[in-house]
Amino acid sequence: MLIRFDAADAHWRVAPLPGFSRDQKDWLTRGGSLTAHLRTLGAVAVRVTREAVAMPWADEHAALGVESRAPVWVREVVLSVDGTPFVAAHSIAPLAASVGVWQAMRRLRTRPLAELLYSDSSVARSALVSRRLTARHPLYRLAAREIGGVDSHPQALVARRSVFERHGAPLMVTECMLPALWAHLAAASPAVSAHEPQRTYPREHGRPLEHTASRAHQVTQHERGGKVS
Repeated sequence: MLIRFDAADAHWRVAPLPGFSRDQKDWLTRGGSLTAHLRTLGAVAVRVTREAVAMPWADEHAALGVESRAPVWVREVVLSVDGTPFVAAHSIAPLAASVGVWQAMRRLRTRPLAELLYSDSSVARSALVSRRLTARHPLYRLAAREIGGVDSHPQALVARRSVFERHGAPLMVTECMLPALWAHLAAASPAVSAHEPQRTYPREHGRPLEHTASRAHQVTQHERGGKVS
């Protein structure tokens, strides 16, 4: 299944920047549901911070194939693990699609968007792309609200995005990883030997989605010796 939409541009790149850490490169390119990957770290909660009609950001309209002043439906959420915000997510769809092909997006409430994207065989996904965000980008400012005091804000955050297509209509999901995620991974993982192979996960390269509840969940259950439905 080919997808007509491309999430990349001059700033959003398929290959993560060389300066990103090993954990950042890993999480920015993992295929499947990010919510499911977060569930391997603890209990995940979804908090909706905004749902509204708005205009796309300057670096978004081309990826959706809409005019710069064309209204879109915006859904913004924070994904927390064990009560700590780990990801700020910003999803948009053309306004007509939000009451048509993607109308279920408006009824999710606190359910994750992954419930729509990974249960429908008619959905395809573009390649994942990523970039470094500074305070000039609106997603940085959105995410910074979840970090804490101004003095603790990093100079830059990292984010990834991809476009999902269903029956010709796009929906773009952008996910900004917060410092607490990297701190958790650093604290939870002992130093890895240079000779020890790193666990690998499927990556998205513009292939059709494998419509499982979560490829990350499958890997975890297999490793634990549990059944996979």
